[in-house]
Amino acid sequence: MIPINLPKIGEEEVQAVVRVMRSGYVTSSLGAGPEVTKFEAGFAKFAGAKHAIAVNTGTAALHAALVAVGVQAGDEVILPSFTFVATAEAVVLAGGKPVFADIDAKTYNLSPSEAAKNVTQKTKALLPVDLYGLSADMEPIREVADKHGLAVVEDAAQAHGLSYRGKPPGAFADAACWSLYASKNMTTGEGGVVTTNDDKVAELTRMMRTHGEKAKYASEMLGCNYRMSEMQAAIGVVQLEKLPLFVEKRTQNAQRLTEVLSKSDKLCLPVEPAGGNHSWYLYTVRLCNGTEAERNRLLDELHKKGIGAEAYYVNPVHRMPYYRSFGARELPETEKAAQQVFSLPIHPGVTKEQVTFIGETLLKMLQ
Repeated sequence: MIPINLPKIGEEEVQAVVRVMRSGYVTSSLGAGPEVTKFEAGFAKFAGAKHAIAVNTGTAALHAALVAVGVQAGDEVILPSFTFVATAEAVVLAGGKPVFADIDAKTYNLSPSEAAKNVTQKTKALLPVDLYGLSADMEPIREVADKHGLAVVEDAAQAHGLSYRGKPPGAFADAACWSLYASKNMTTGEGGVVTTNDDKVAELTRMMRTHGEKAKYASEMLGCNYRMSEMQAAIGVVQLEKLPLFVEKRTQNAQRLTEVLSKSDKLCLPVEPAGGNHSWYLYTVRLCNGTEAERNRLLDELHKKGIGAEAYYVNPVHRMPYYRSFGARELPETEKAAQQVFSLPIHPGVTKEQVTFIGETLLKMLQ
């Protein structure tokens, strides 16, 4: 089976972990050991940000950042429903209410105009997602936020390597939140990062990750244990160096797959709007006029051929039992996308020959 994603771990990462374990310094009570500090400096440079705060998961990054920008009980946060549940989960953990807005039909990202329609006096922040590795349309989102005095937290969990109008994730946000889960373009196994240019947001995020402390035994706010270990950070330092090659290989595979699949008029292929570069976390196609049953039959056939295609977010968050309590909404573009999209393997472990096999196999199924 060609898996949909596969972490690219080499001997360098193994030796980095061994070195930390032998040192005996495996974590820091305030979350800022030497490996974490080194990783944060490198990630801040990569992201073009003043601050990078390493935490133990992408969900922790979202929760900490939302608290840091001021989300609290009774506040509304506007976000897409077509995303992983952690995006909405973090809003609830911060005490806020998720307000789901519809997506753009071509990019699958939060529609700025739909976000604007959902702003109320209770709205505190906008939470766009860079889905599949394509940036949300951040400039108009920022304009909506500025018009209404809102914060912007960008869910950049899948964004490693993308650019938007020549800038990295977070350039139009108060904070960007990254995941370092095993499937991502780079990994620390589990892990996350918050990047920001705002000194206050950075300070509060650092306090959030370590029980609300600036100094030991002196909590100044309600916090959590969101520290990244020294071993995770050591892996991250190595992975960050490899990231450009990972993204380059993903891009090459995506281009090859597009060349093959462009022969079919039954598929809507992923877009890359002018002024933006995809990170190609996932190569997601759409069965343009197909049904959910037809999409699912294709997936079954692909699996039988040894191709690990997957359909992500088939149950949008607003339809999940727990999140229905926040108010049912009509999200037609979200519903259609959930029934028609599926993703194909293009990670760095996929060879040129396998990309051709994936594309030609799918074409035959569509005839």
